[in-house]
Amino acid sequence: MTIPVAQSSNQAPGQAARGRPPRIPNSDYRHPSGRNRPPAPTHQVKPRPPPPPLESYRGNRVSLKTLLRVTSIACGIQFGWALQLSLLTPYVQELGIPHAWASLVWLCGPLSGFFVQPLVGLMSDRCNSRFGRRRPFIVAGAVMIATAVLIIGHSADIGYLIGDRPGKKRTRAVVTFVLGFWLLDVANNMTQGPCRALLADLTGKDHRRNRVANAYFSLFMAIGNVLGFATGSYSGWYMLLPFTVTPACGANCANLKSAFFIDIACIAITTCVSVSASHESPLSSKNSSTALTDKSDEPNASQEAFLWELFGTFRYLPRSVWIILFITALTWIGWFPFLLFDTDWMGREIYGGKPNEGENYNQGVRMGALGLMLNSVLLGVTSISMDKLCRKLGAGFVWGISNILMSLCFVAMLIIAFVVIRTNSFGEGLPPNGAVIAALVVFTVLGIPLAITYSIPYAMVSARIESLGLGQGRVLLVT
Repeated sequence: MTIPVAQSSNQAPGQAARGRPPRIPNSDYRHPSGRNRPPAPTHQVKPRPPPPPLESYRGNRVSLKTLLRVTSIACGIQFGWALQLSLLTPYVQELGIPHAWASLVWLCGPLSGFFVQPLVGLMSDRCNSRFGRRRPFIVAGAVMIATAVLIIGHSADIGYLIGDRPGKKRTRAVVTFVLGFWLLDVANNMTQGPCRALLADLTGKDHRRNRVANAYFSLFMAIGNVLGFATGSYSGWYMLLPFTVTPACGANCANLKSAFFIDIACIAITTCVSVSASHESPLSSKNSSTALTDKSDEPNASQEAFLWELFGTFRYLPRSVWIILFITALTWIGWFPFLLFDTDWMGREIYGGKPNEGENYNQGVRMGALGLMLNSVLLGVTSISMDKLCRKLGAGFVWGISNILMSLCFVAMLIIAFVVIRTNSFGEGLPPNGAVIAALVVFTVLGIPLAITYSIPYAMVSARIESLGLGQGRVLLVT
């Protein structure tokens, strides 16, 4: 006898007859076949509301013309750096500092970069001057650069006035030079930090525009390098400014002094152009589009010590930023010896000369400055094409390839120097043309990785740190 089973309203006719269990409304039961699914809900599912719009930075986007004017200060800064890199290492040896001790004079660069840039970056993040957050520091740094190069250029004269005499150790001139040199390094780091932070402020969340701004910055650095190294490679500036020749300052010294006068004019012009183009609003302004108010600008309730708060920023850095930090540190370990001793290397290793002994060394220094000028030309070309390279290949990949190219060029320099010394080909005369050309080619090719080093790490860190609310000035703490 068959017992009839009442069919559910949701059960298809004949479903029980085929041995399938009845569908139970509002039940989580599922048949193993997966075909017996509950019916779709009858009520309408409301679509998720769209996310709140980001800042409309595209509407307030800074024009490329403005970015060009703002970044032009890099030309003036780098003009002085180029003179410093090409002429000061030979000049410090002419004053009497031994070659082995010359590198200690340059120690101020890394030290001031480690302390001055982070301090200035944090101070500029919190600056509430009516002239803006970054511009007061930029102007102050430019004034310090002009003061420092005047002290360096007149170090021999100052030493002579306070007791140095020709033919003897010029201790007072050396002390004056070192003080001016360290002031110049502090001023350079004080100026470059707010300049980079200002670019990040102006571009905001537009990472592509930030990359373009940093590429423009590298372009003007290349132009400043070209002008500076071209100035350093010419030995007749003192003829145009004959008052620079004094009893304590001969032709080489007077040439350096004249070059620094040109540098002061260049940095004065570019600072005026840059500062007048960047219309910063005070930090307290509510509707500022360029002075971004971030969490780090609010007063800290615990009133942490300044340096402790500064180094406490490391706690918030993501892993990707730490990787960029590590690679940047390794990269600059390679760059610093080249940038400090490039012209000295050319004069000693390729031309076989020594300071104050014959003309070979001075000719090698000028040839090294020519190589650095070619380096800067290629640096500028690379800066122009930086954005396209990064969009096509990726910023990280481009940076990695540039570091490999840098390493190969440094190995090539070792090989060239080894071959020249091994063959002892220069003797008392000039080195063979092949060695000089090879050295110039290496100097020139190094402009590609140098342009990338000046640009991509800053853009990558700025893009990753912006969302943390630490303040763009603190980007300089890690770069």
